[in-house]
Amino acid sequence: MEFANVLHTRGKIGIVGAGFVGSAAAYAMVMSDVGREIVLVDLNAKRAEAEANDIRHAVPFAHPVDVHAGDYAALQGCRAVVITAGVNQKPGETRLQLLERNAAVFRQVVPNILRHAPDAILVVATNPVDVTTHMTAHFAREFGLPSTRVVGSGTTLDTARFRTLLGQRLGVDARHIHAYVVGEHGDSEVLTWSLVTIGGMALDDFAQRRAVALGEAERTQIDIAVRRAAYSIIEGKGATFYGIGAALTRIVDVILSDQRAILTVCTPAAEVAGVRDVTVALPRLVGGEGVLDAFPLPLSEEENEKLRRSAQTVRDAIDGLGL
Repeated sequence: MEFANVLHTRGKIGIVGAGFVGSAAAYAMVMSDVGREIVLVDLNAKRAEAEANDIRHAVPFAHPVDVHAGDYAALQGCRAVVITAGVNQKPGETRLQLLERNAAVFRQVVPNILRHAPDAILVVATNPVDVTTHMTAHFAREFGLPSTRVVGSGTTLDTARFRTLLGQRLGVDARHIHAYVVGEHGDSEVLTWSLVTIGGMALDDFAQRRAVALGEAERTQIDIAVRRAAYSIIEGKGATFYGIGAALTRIVDVILSDQRAILTVCTPAAEVAGVRDVTVALPRLVGGEGVLDAFPLPLSEEENEKLRRSAQTVRDAIDGLGL
């Protein structure tokens, strides 16, 4: 790699929200040698400083990255800013009430970021990520930031879970499995079984060749494991953060190094499966300028209907916010 390209891959990264997800992402970036400088920003400045100090102490065992805490002004020069800020759901609180409170948070956070880092690509992780990505693009519009530079983590982690479970079942390195989860990052997400390939072979052909049972029962088991993964993790430890931290690291690495990778991220789209002006995850080409393209999927009729229902679920939530 030429020296100029090395510099290109090691940009400045901001992370707004120094809770479990933000700090896990920062740690994963340090261990993966992504970025040359990472700035943690949080309303709780003491928490941000503590997390930055803790992560910085891992630097001698990993890669030379400058990790520190700061305010919004410290985001100046960031090539990517990850947003993990937001509020948690209260007992008895409806999804719409949670969304309304997070909308109030994002109404403050997004302008504060763009006043100091107007050229940054915004990477959104706060749940429900499809809706928060849509509202981020909405609030960023007044700063002239195109929606293609607003990237939600979408189903990047769900896709990884799908590929991992398929790999375990088939006895194949998950990195050699092409399989996508699309739609909402949530209960209505769609596992695109009809499109799965391994080594260029269709899933059924590969399973038959390797004498691996992958019938309706096995597929249902995998579907439930992917769809309910977060619930089981939260039940056991209270929150999920390592997996999404790694997913965010991958997205930011693709942006900083202009990798032109295909990731199942979300960004506002004019139409998805007949639903207008909605934000859901699809396989998208991602590079140094954000989302470069989206690819229509040759889904089965059943899968396409499931995607339509998933997109409508997100659109209904967006309508509830009046966006």
